[in-house]
Amino acid sequence: MSRTMDDPASRTSPAPGGPAPAGQAPTAAPALRRLLDLLATGAATEDFAAVLAEARRRGAPAQVLAEIDDATWQALRVHRTLRQHRRRETELTALFDTAGDLAASRDLDSVLQAIVRRARMLLGTDTAYLTLPDETAGDTYMRVTDGSVSALFQHLRLGLGDGLGGLVAQTSRPYATPDYRADERFRHTGRIDAGVLDEGLVAIIGVPLLLGGRVIGVLFAADRSARTFSPDEVALLCTLAAHAAIALDTAKSLAETRAALAELAGANEVIRAHAAAVQRAEQAHDRLTDLVLRGAEVADVAAEVAALLGGEVSVHDAEGRPVSGRPVTGGQPAQALAASRAEARAVRHGSGWVCAVLAGQELLGGLALHGRPDLDDADRRIFERAGVVTALLLLLRRSVAETENRIRGELLADLLTAPERDPAGLTARGRRLGVDLARPHLVLVAESGTEGRARLAGAAARHLFGSRGISAEHGEAVVLLLPEDGTSPGRLARDTADRLARLAGVPVTVGVGRPATGPVPLAAAYAEGLRCVRALRVLGREGDGAAAADLGFLGVLLGDGHEVDPFVAATLGPLLDYDARRGTELVRTLRAYFDCGQSLTRAKDHLHVHVNTVVQRLDRIEALLGPDWNQPERCLELHLALRLQLLAA
Repeated sequence: MSRTMDDPASRTSPAPGGPAPAGQAPTAAPALRRLLDLLATGAATEDFAAVLAEARRRGAPAQVLAEIDDATWQALRVHRTLRQHRRRETELTALFDTAGDLAASRDLDSVLQAIVRRARMLLGTDTAYLTLPDETAGDTYMRVTDGSVSALFQHLRLGLGDGLGGLVAQTSRPYATPDYRADERFRHTGRIDAGVLDEGLVAIIGVPLLLGGRVIGVLFAADRSARTFSPDEVALLCTLAAHAAIALDTAKSLAETRAALAELAGANEVIRAHAAAVQRAEQAHDRLTDLVLRGAEVADVAAEVAALLGGEVSVHDAEGRPVSGRPVTGGQPAQALAASRAEARAVRHGSGWVCAVLAGQELLGGLALHGRPDLDDADRRIFERAGVVTALLLLLRRSVAETENRIRGELLADLLTAPERDPAGLTARGRRLGVDLARPHLVLVAESGTEGRARLAGAAARHLFGSRGISAEHGEAVVLLLPEDGTSPGRLARDTADRLARLAGVPVTVGVGRPATGPVPLAAAYAEGLRCVRALRVLGREGDGAAAADLGFLGVLLGDGHEVDPFVAATLGPLLDYDARRGTELVRTLRAYFDCGQSLTRAKDHLHVHVNTVVQRLDRIEALLGPDWNQPERCLELHLALRLQLLAA
């Protein structure tokens, strides 16, 4: 709201960064208030930069300009985050509206038109359309279009297997092309290319409408310029396609009911039962949709489905582990989820049923129904629709969790970088983000090879999804901060290494420090965990997890409070100094001698030198270290120092 001349603030506040009233030093307060006003009104990005420019034009001091510049950067970050949340809210609102249309409308045309229109709006494309197969003609046709200007394109008929839609229908997978006419992955025909050219389309994405493992249509979005579609856009379009498939399925059920009423006058009881089942499914979908709109959690949806179907319902993650409710009994739940995903419908599992929760082709988790060995078509349809609603909730939860983890990850990075700078500030900052650094925590350090480093951060975020832990990339590793829950640190490290390896698809090595409380001790615990990771690599235990206590005498040296460098220097110092001055390889020779079981022959082969050279070097080592260097106790000390020296290399 703009201030009037009667507003005292308007009379005393100068322009952003401008001259202060007489007797007062210039401050950045007016500019900061202006930035808050811009955030509150949802101003354009360019308006934020204008605040600094105005302050500079008015000759504000350098210190004030620096403060305004930093505040502008922070305001733009908040502006960007708010814009992302608004976009996600718009997408979810459109999906919920689509679900409401599906539950309330009997008009298939209006539902499909709404889905296509929302697909175009949410993806920001020039046009969107939906094709269905014509079993009589043996081809496919344009069922609904939105944004199309070409009559040729609107009445286009496609042969089975032709064009991008044919590829989607054949593979049951979504496909996108940034340039349709130049893409050779699918079969081009003159008729299709002419229609696409007349419409002026360039970038096209198509996703299948799946029903019972069968493709019953294809939903498209297209732009008249080159464009690359993101995975989020593909997942969103797949969810809309799932709604379209449900609409077609419901319309088919209603059509069958009407046909039965017209043709089988003697089957009134059967028809009434079928109509009641369809109505029950619609009412169930209404109840589930209402839960979503009221902000219910996944457990609330599971409880509602259990009440509708008269059984017990549990929710599981993508690996089959229970998130809500009791575990699945009788066989491997992950295998049942894979079967449901492949068939795109609920499948029988033991004495119950399992339904995969999908976002496009991505498996988000699953629903398990216990205590109902038999389901009729109506109940199974209710169960499968519950999977669609659960997918929407899990996508929303994952989006919120990823945003929160990014913000908390910044706290973790600051804690590891400079914990002693402001421990109290870090603790207060963590408390505001829901991380109580005053409680004991464990710091885990996870590393993988170069090829898997990019996937490790995402795997860590999925591993912590739904927990109170946070993760962040730091150096060449990913660091996880978890509240201590009584689990042995070594066991936790091993379990984490195993889970991250499954999620990332590459071996992951995990080290963990001792439990710590407060920023400075937590940073020390991180250093201990990092030393454990390096020790595991030197010991040839890549892909394993361990705490310092699990590494024997080596772990005692690596644990917090033990200095490794002085031990190495005291044990190998004469050899290290001699090699540094003379350019020799006494340390390398001694390491090879021990690694080869103190065999001169094997050592000379390992070093690729003559055996006399090995003997001469060992004589020099004896002269530097003393005649007892080859005694058992001294050998153990030297061997350990050589191992530790590798860690510091």
